[in-house]
Amino acid sequence: MVAIRVVASTSLTLFASTSSASCYYQSLSSIFTKLQFSPIWDISFAITPFSSSSSSSSSRRVVKRMAHSIAHATVGLTQPNKIDPPKISFAAKEIDLVQWKGDILTVGVTEKDMAKDENSKFKNSILQKLDTHLGGLLFEASSEEDFTGKAGQSTVLRLPGLGSKRVGLIGLGSAASATAAYHSLGELVANAAKSAQASNVAITLASSDVIPAELKLSTASAIATGAVLGIFDDNRFKSESRKPALKSVDILGLGTGPEIERKLKYAEDVCSGIIFGKQLVNAPANVLTPGVLAEEAARIASEYSDVFTAKILDVEQCKELKMGSYLGVAAASANPPHFIHLCYKPPSGEVKTKLALVGKGLTFDSGGYNIKTGPGCSIELMKVDMGGSAAVLGAAKALAQIKPTGVEVHFIVAACENMISGTGMRPGDVITASNGKTIEVNNTDAEGRLTLADALVYACNQGVEKIVDLATLTGACVVALGPSIAGVFTPSDELAKEVIGASEVSGEKLWRMPLEESYWETMKSGVADMVNTGGRQGGSITAALFLKQFVDEKVQWMHIDMAGPVWNDKKKTATGFGISTLVEWVLKNSS
Repeated sequence: MVAIRVVASTSLTLFASTSSASCYYQSLSSIFTKLQFSPIWDISFAITPFSSSSSSSSSRRVVKRMAHSIAHATVGLTQPNKIDPPKISFAAKEIDLVQWKGDILTVGVTEKDMAKDENSKFKNSILQKLDTHLGGLLFEASSEEDFTGKAGQSTVLRLPGLGSKRVGLIGLGSAASATAAYHSLGELVANAAKSAQASNVAITLASSDVIPAELKLSTASAIATGAVLGIFDDNRFKSESRKPALKSVDILGLGTGPEIERKLKYAEDVCSGIIFGKQLVNAPANVLTPGVLAEEAARIASEYSDVFTAKILDVEQCKELKMGSYLGVAAASANPPHFIHLCYKPPSGEVKTKLALVGKGLTFDSGGYNIKTGPGCSIELMKVDMGGSAAVLGAAKALAQIKPTGVEVHFIVAACENMISGTGMRPGDVITASNGKTIEVNNTDAEGRLTLADALVYACNQGVEKIVDLATLTGACVVALGPSIAGVFTPSDELAKEVIGASEVSGEKLWRMPLEESYWETMKSGVADMVNTGGRQGGSITAALFLKQFVDEKVQWMHIDMAGPVWNDKKKTATGFGISTLVEWVLKNSS
């Protein structure tokens, strides 16, 4: 292990040569391009050099590549503003709603809760009690506003008679039982708090008594998650922004004690990972280059060095590993590729399971010579093509805080850009992956699978038992499943059950798709082992079959195509999709 002190650089690269690395970093005086935090002037962490060889010529090549990275990382002179993630304290309390003092008391209600009795009053005991102290104004106002408790409905009223300044009703729909409904409740409460510039709110359910005891913890966690993510606005690239006033949230009627407090802390840790993932996807490609993505990954290892180590491979090291498929995609870009490998090991105890999370890391995808053109090509949104890597690194950040035992996790990203230049990969080229298989490139815009091919081979070589890869891989999957559901491909029923079970806890939507082996015939090449795309029909299936060629048969493997849910087109922002599911899955594999 070699300790390297990193002194204020714009784009982090870790080198094979420890002597040239030390000299290089000592000579740098530029400032870190940071995605979310203030510059770190002096961090140190341990890496394992891939090779001990060094030369002055390789050092000069490294410096030249770094200069390119620095130049392109600041196109347009844009630098993100420093913003701090929301700091909200959560508390679970048992208190009389009428006596609670604060800015907004919010009540989640189903359509059934809004039912009236024979006297045209609330049947629900909680709403009835509140309405009595408000002199019937709550019933009157909700009737006038036609509030029926439908999902997504909300009304916030300023009424005298309670300890709180305002009272709000939030609709949960016909019957609230799914995690997504409670996420939505927390988010709507956060929106109400932002509108009113409220600093403290309380959240309760009109029918909390009907929730089974074993589900109250997960319900509280889902509400808290929705509140944290709802209050967060990614304003780093806006010249002006208003900081949210919300500081505390009391969750009432779902129990108290250390168990629920631990669950709320868990929700906060997961949210920190989700917010980090959102920031990565939202960052434009002129700020988030492959080098900066590697820098952000290495920062996780630096901040949580008790459980994480980092290894970042440069071009020469990837050549030594014969990653021709990955390097072929990266060849046209002035910004060099960075192969990211973070390793989590628990702080104590025996490791019983080894897992790998592999994320597609295209910080921009032009399509290459098969350039994205025409309406609907979404080239302006291709900064999101590293959504898989954002999910993997967001999960790493969350797990660094949770620190599960009994499990070792490898987080792997082959980060690069798919651009156009005279040095770039051409349609018809034959490239060779690190497992020796050859690929005829019949479409340079099917590049993500080429980077994942070498990443999957690398993951298998870490001795892991299970791999989940995540990628914004195909438009075909969006056509099949729409914008909210990710497609899941795996030959393992056991792994499918594990991951889909984790997604049900997290509230994210996955749907298992077929791995139809007969479709592989369309992927045969006349001059190589395979082509990289088989055409429009069954496009997401043939993409998954392509990835399968690079996974050891002894390893359980799942591919998640998240091209749809990575981005919320209505809100024009990243969703942080996949992070909470990955965290849940890792925890299911921990002791």
